[in-house]
Amino acid sequence: MAARPSWEGHLRLSLVTCPVSLWSATTEAETVRFNLINPKTNNRIRMKTVDAGTGEELSRADLVKGFAIAKDEYVLLDKEDFESVKLESTRIIDIEKFVARQTIDRLYWDTPYHLVPSGKTGIEAFAVIREAMKRKGMVAIGRLVMSTRERVCAIEIEEDGLVLTTLRTAEEVRQLDEIGHPDLPKPNAQMLEIAEKIVAQQSGEFDPADFTDRYEDALRALIEQKKKGKPVKSKPVREEADSGVVDLMAALRKSLQGDGPERKRAERYAAAAGANKKKPSARGRKAA
Repeated sequence: MAARPSWEGHLRLSLVTCPVSLWSATTEAETVRFNLINPKTNNRIRMKTVDAGTGEELSRADLVKGFAIAKDEYVLLDKEDFESVKLESTRIIDIEKFVARQTIDRLYWDTPYHLVPSGKTGIEAFAVIREAMKRKGMVAIGRLVMSTRERVCAIEIEEDGLVLTTLRTAEEVRQLDEIGHPDLPKPNAQMLEIAEKIVAQQSGEFDPADFTDRYEDALRALIEQKKKGKPVKSKPVREEADSGVVDLMAALRKSLQGDGPERKRAERYAAAAGANKKKPSARGRKAA
């Protein structure tokens, strides 16, 4: 767990409050990161803050932020300007309503946090709020201020605690209407039956341990190899020959037989179908 919580305050339901803390439920600590290095000196590169017009090097402390309103024209905002619109941090997560989880579009779910009691004071109130939510099977919707920004959040049951997930705003979510709905043909009944059997064959429980970032793994292996001074050979790019039009029915039937060439053929069909797919219709597109 992180060295300290991301946020501390109180959870409030009507007149009932209890001290809580938020701990980030995700981490990028194990992500491979790089620095820019001058290979001739083996020194890190330091970026400079330079005026694009005059070339003068400046200190970041002397700079302000600007919002572009036209080409090379900005509204300038300094520290005092930002302070004037800063929201008061009440350190309270206010529960405003309860909803069924399925009513929240998955596109709105953003960043998860473990929400747990902070100390022994008020732990009974936390337990009461949590148990009531569990029995009703509802998700709590509230809001809190994090890093000067007010965030709407969803709170749901998690093991012995709660999990709070910040929600994206309507302005941050792009609906399918904005892209255009695809004109999908009605599936062939026989093909659909075979596809359903393939889905049934490959059904199982989700276990995140089954999935790893193969690129990250390859990077770590490469770094270890170079650290030991071993030579690195580039792998040739293998291109699969285009087999032309794929017989969908044959690909589906062979997919029922298992992995291997049959699965690859089905994947080739999917790629070919994607390449030949009609452009999305403008049906439902929002007016500009």
